[in-house]
Amino acid sequence: MSQHDYVMALNIPLPTREELPEDLQKYFAKCDQKLGMLPNVLAAYSHDAEQLRTFSRFYNVLMFGASGLSELEREMIAVAVSSTNHCYYCQVAHGASVREYSADPKLGELMVMNYRAADLSPRQRAMLDFSVKVTTASYSINEADRQGLREVGFSDKDIWDIANVAGFYNMTNRVASATNMQPNPEYHSRHR
Repeated sequence: MSQHDYVMALNIPLPTREELPEDLQKYFAKCDQKLGMLPNVLAAYSHDAEQLRTFSRFYNVLMFGASGLSELEREMIAVAVSSTNHCYYCQVAHGASVREYSADPKLGELMVMNYRAADLSPRQRAMLDFSVKVTTASYSINEADRQGLREVGFSDKDIWDIANVAGFYNMTNRVASATNMQPNPEYHSRHR
């Protein structure tokens, strides 16, 4: 099995780092420095520099930009959506992030298996229930759903952010599953 097979099942030539534009070489070096690895999703997107740039910019704004949602809450959304969609890559990768941000390995596992079994605040439960509804029945979301989020303290901007994070992971889950994208092995042992 080649290194490429550990990234995804499609036989799309992936450039070496030296073949990437300079800005992407620097971005990958920053990933190495901060994460100790290059996430396979970025390696997979590297075949198209503009897709990689767009994906990375949107991901970084959604997950780390200014928001009423904490980084942990955004990761919890990623895992609840990915669990609903049975996306192996994102359950593994973002389950590790939940373990990191919460400093609670058990919470990371509960989020992957069934967030409803976790001891969550009413705010977190409402956020995840809404995110799962975005995933399974977005057409049925109505004002009562949005009002339920307001009642546990979310602003309308927060609701926008919840919907965008959930929507982003619905897209990435489908791409990862359709291409059999594999999570980096390092994720399995992190923050346990």
